[in-house]
Amino acid sequence: MPRISTLRITRSHKIATAVLVAAGSVSAIAATGGTSEAQTTATRSSISVEPVAAAGIPTAKDAAAKKAAQETAAKEAAAKKAAAARKATAEKDAAEERSEQQAANRSTERKAVTPKKFANNLDGWIRESLDIMEKKNIPGSYEGLHRNIMRESSGNPNAVNDWDINAQNGIPSKGLLQVIQPTFDAYHVKGTPKKLTDPVANITAAANYAADRYGSIDNVDSAY
Repeated sequence: MPRISTLRITRSHKIATAVLVAAGSVSAIAATGGTSEAQTTATRSSISVEPVAAAGIPTAKDAAAKKAAQETAAKEAAAKKAAAARKATAEKDAAEERSEQQAANRSTERKAVTPKKFANNLDGWIRESLDIMEKKNIPGSYEGLHRNIMRESSGNPNAVNDWDINAQNGIPSKGLLQVIQPTFDAYHVKGTPKKLTDPVANITAAANYAADRYGSIDNVDSAY
């Protein structure tokens, strides 16, 4: 009897021991599994390098990018403003230049269509003749013309010499400076009337003849 009782106790212990061993194995497996998961989590955490922004809060990288974009936009706006200013200045300068040129053209046109006016008397005839002589490079002065006119015709544009040798030859001297027709025809100044007794035509032709023969009407002091 006692042996049977001891045998039962022994079997109970074996069963309990088996249970305990099984429980220990499960705990060990659980412990091993827990360690692997922790290691995996740590590994995943070490791979992540990019900061994650919280909802509505920009990161430092976002702020830098925004600032760079603002600076670029500001530079572009400044460049456009400067270009617009240069264009406006160029247009203003061009407009002023056109205005000045138009004013100069109008002035030239007025000068071109408004000839000088001279009095219809001896003073006016001499001054008009001098104006033409200057353009044609014919020498002579007011004094030289006036002096010779007063000696030759006393200032009468229709004066005719009908007694000297020229008159006897049928070509009398006429006009303010007593010019004969052949001399007038030879020394007529273009732009003046082709009429011997026209005051200005007579003076300029005589001055042209005197310049050719005497150097200038100013050098003439007697019949020429």
